[in-house]
Amino acid sequence: MSVLLLVLSALVLIYFSIGGKTAAIVMSVATLVGVANDGWHLLSFVIGGLLLALALLITLPGDLRLDKFSRPLLGWVRSRLPKLSPTEQEALNSGSVDWDGELFSGKPEWNKLLDAAPAHLTSEEQAFLDGPVEELCKMLDDWQITHEHYDLPDKVWKFIRDKGFFGLVIPKEDGGLGFSNTAHSEIVMKISTRSVSAAVTVMVPNSLGPGELLMHYGTDDQKHHYLPRLAKGKEIPCFALTSPVAGSDAGAIPDKGIVCKGEWNGKEVLGLKVTWNKRYITLAPVATLIGLAIKVYDPEKLLGGNDDIGVTCVMVPRETDGVNAGARHLPMNTVFMNGPTWGTEVFIPMEQVIGGQDMLGKGWKMLLECLSIGRSISLPALGTGAGKLASLATGSYAYTREQFGRTISQFEGVQEALEPIAGYTYMMDAARLLTAGMLDRGVRPSVPSAVLKYRNTDLMREVINHAMDVVAGRGVITGPRNFLARAYQAVPIGITVEGANILTRSLMIFGQGAIRCHPFIVEEIEAAGMEDEDKAAKQFDGIFYRHLAHTTRNALRAFVLGLSKGWLETAPRQGDIQKYYRQLGRFSAAFALMTDVTLLTVGGGLKARQRLSGRMADCLVQLYYATAVIKQWHEEGYPDDQRDLVEWCLQTCLHDLQDSMRDAIINFPVPALRWPLRLLVFPLGATGLNGPDDKLGAKVAATIVNDTPVRQRISRGTFINMDPDDPLGRVLNAYNLANETAEMRQRLHKAIRNRDEDELDGIALLMGHQRKELVDWACAQGIIKADECPKMEEALTALYDVIRVDAFDADGLKALAKGAKGKRKVVERPAKG
Repeated sequence: MSVLLLVLSALVLIYFSIGGKTAAIVMSVATLVGVANDGWHLLSFVIGGLLLALALLITLPGDLRLDKFSRPLLGWVRSRLPKLSPTEQEALNSGSVDWDGELFSGKPEWNKLLDAAPAHLTSEEQAFLDGPVEELCKMLDDWQITHEHYDLPDKVWKFIRDKGFFGLVIPKEDGGLGFSNTAHSEIVMKISTRSVSAAVTVMVPNSLGPGELLMHYGTDDQKHHYLPRLAKGKEIPCFALTSPVAGSDAGAIPDKGIVCKGEWNGKEVLGLKVTWNKRYITLAPVATLIGLAIKVYDPEKLLGGNDDIGVTCVMVPRETDGVNAGARHLPMNTVFMNGPTWGTEVFIPMEQVIGGQDMLGKGWKMLLECLSIGRSISLPALGTGAGKLASLATGSYAYTREQFGRTISQFEGVQEALEPIAGYTYMMDAARLLTAGMLDRGVRPSVPSAVLKYRNTDLMREVINHAMDVVAGRGVITGPRNFLARAYQAVPIGITVEGANILTRSLMIFGQGAIRCHPFIVEEIEAAGMEDEDKAAKQFDGIFYRHLAHTTRNALRAFVLGLSKGWLETAPRQGDIQKYYRQLGRFSAAFALMTDVTLLTVGGGLKARQRLSGRMADCLVQLYYATAVIKQWHEEGYPDDQRDLVEWCLQTCLHDLQDSMRDAIINFPVPALRWPLRLLVFPLGATGLNGPDDKLGAKVAATIVNDTPVRQRISRGTFINMDPDDPLGRVLNAYNLANETAEMRQRLHKAIRNRDEDELDGIALLMGHQRKELVDWACAQGIIKADECPKMEEALTALYDVIRVDAFDADGLKALAKGAKGKRKVVERPAKG
C-alpha cells in the first residue's frame, strides 16, 4: 500500500505540475499513511522511505544531488544531445517562438491563441487593395504576358513603380507605403489570382531583399540612400543566394569575398574582391542592385582577426565592372524575370556590405531572420491564392457543366474532388492569417514560416490537381480561355523555391522546432557546451529535473487522455468544439513526449533519420493548421455557415495527425521503444479519428458550388472579373446566368426527358450550338414563357461557351512558336569565367 500510494501521489503531482515543498509534504504524508496502513511493516517502511528520499532529492536541490546525480547525468546527456554546426547554432538563435512553442509544450494554453491580436487591415491598406491592386489586376492579361510578351507590358512595370508596389513594407519615412505584413500577404495573394508572373514580380522586392535586409540591418547611410530608391522603383533589387553546387545552403556556398584594398570612385578604400556564380535568381535579369550571400575571407589579416570571417550579405550595383546578368530562365511557363548572375573578382567597398563592416560574418543570421518573414508571406500567399481561384472557378464550372440533364456538381465523384478544394483552401487561408498576425505583433516565426511554406505549397498542389480533375479537358488545352493552366504550371515553382519541400519537411521543421521551441533543450545545450564544469553542472541541475518532470507529465497526459479519448482535458466553450480542443490537447502531449524520446534516444543522429523527422514534422503541421482554423473561426465570430468547413478541417487534421503519429511510432528507430510508445500514445489503439464522412464531405463540396456567403468567404481576396471574354469572367458570367435560369432549364430538361423521341420533332438531335432552335421549340411548346426566352438563350449561349476550348490553325501555331523563339544562352557561368 505504501508503494502504491507513493506512486499514485507522484503521478498526480507530476500530472498537475506540482513541485517544490508542496510535493515533498504530499509525498511525506503518503509515506506515513502507506506504512501505517501496512502495519509499519519493515519492507513497506524501507521501500516507502527510499521513494520518499528520491522524491526529496529530486524536489529539493542541494549539493548531494549536484555531485551524485547531476554531474554524471550531464556527461551522459552530452553524448545524446544534438551537436550543432555554427550555422545551425545561428539558426537556433534567430527568430522567436510564439504559438509553436505552446504546441511543443504538451499542454497548450488556448487563451494565448484566442486572445492574440489577429491579422487585420487598416482602412488605408484596404483602400490600396480596392484601388491600385484592383486596377493592376485589370491591366493583366496572363495569356499575352506568358505567350506573346514573355514579360509584363511596359505600362504594367510603370504602374507598379509609380504606385509604390516595390515599397509595400518600406517605412513611410523612407519613401515606402509602410504597410503591415498582413497587407503584403493580401496584395500578393490577390495579384496571384490574376497572374503568377506579376505576383512574383511584386513580392520579391518586398520579401528577402535586399530591401528587407536594409530595413533591419542597414546603416543609416544605406537606408537613406537605397530605401527611397527601392520604394519608388528607381532601383530594381534581387537577392542571390542559390548556387549551382550548394543550392540555398549558405553554409556550403563557394561564392566568396576576399578582404583587400581597391579603387572605388577614384579613391583607394578597403573592401572585398567578390567572386560568385548564382542561378534561379528572381529579378536578376532586370536588377540594378544585386544582393549577394557570400563567404568572406581575410588571408592578409587586414581586419586583424580570423582568416575565415563567415557568411556575409553584400550589395553590388549592376553597372559595376565585371558583373554579369541579363540572361533568363523560364520557370514553368511563368515569365517573371529570373536568371543567373556571376562575377569574378569584382571589387566593392565595405560600404556595400549590408550593415557595414561591423556586419561581416553575420549574414546567415540576417538571412534566417528575414527568410522567416518572406517565407511566411510570399509563397503561402501564392498557394492560398491558387486555392481561392480554384475554388471559385471550379465550383462555378462544376455547376454550369451539365451531363445527363443535371449539373456535374451533383455527381458524388465530382463532389469528392470539390470537397478538398474547399476544405484545404479554407485551411490554407487560416494558417496564412494566423502567421501574418504573428508577424504584425513583431514575432519572427522561424518554425511556423517553414511549416507554412511547406504545407501551403503542398496543399496548392493538391487543390490544383483536384481542380484539373473536375475541369478535365477544359483545363488541359492551352489557350487564352484556360483559367487553370498557369496555376497548374506554377505548382512546382512553389514546391521548389525558398527551401525545397523535401528538405523543409525532412530536416528543417522538426529538426529546428524540436530544439528551438522546446522549453528546456536550449538551456541544456548551453549547459553542455560550457567549459566551466561547475557552472555547467549547476545550470544543468537547475533545468534537467524540470525537463524530466515535463516529459513524465506529458507521458501521463498522453496516456490518460488517450485512455479517456480526451474527455479529461479541459477545453474552451466558445464555438461548441470542445471535443476537438480535447483531441488536440491529447496529441500535443503525445507530440511533446515523442519529441523528448526522439531527442534522448536518437539525439545527434536525427539528421540521418529523415523519415522520422518528416513524420514528426507532419504531426506539427496538422497541430498548427487545426489550431489556425480554430483561431480564424474565433476571429470571425463563429458564423454557423462556416461550421461544416471548420469541422471538416479539424477532422481531417486530426485524422492525418493520428496517422502520422502512428507511423512515427511503428517505425521508431529504437525498436524496444515502439510498444511502450504505442501503449502511452494509443492505449486503445489508433482508432476513432476517421476523418470527415461522406455526408459532411458533400456539404463542404457544396460550399463552393452554391451561391451563398460562405462561397464568398472561401474565395475572399480573389480578383473578380465578370467580363464574358475573360478566362475567369467567362465562367463566373455563365455561373450567374445558370443560377438565374435554373428553374427554366429544369422545366426544359423535364420536358425532354418525359417525351418520346418522335414527339420532340427532332429537337433531341439538335447540336449544342443550335440554342436558338431549342429555345424557339421550348417557347412554342409553352415550356418557357415568351418573356423568358431572351434570358434562356443568353444562358444557354454562356453555358456552351464555358465548355469550349481554344484551337489554333497552322498559321496561328507558327506565330505562337515564333514568339517563343529567342537566342538560347548558357545559363551557368562559363568554365573560364
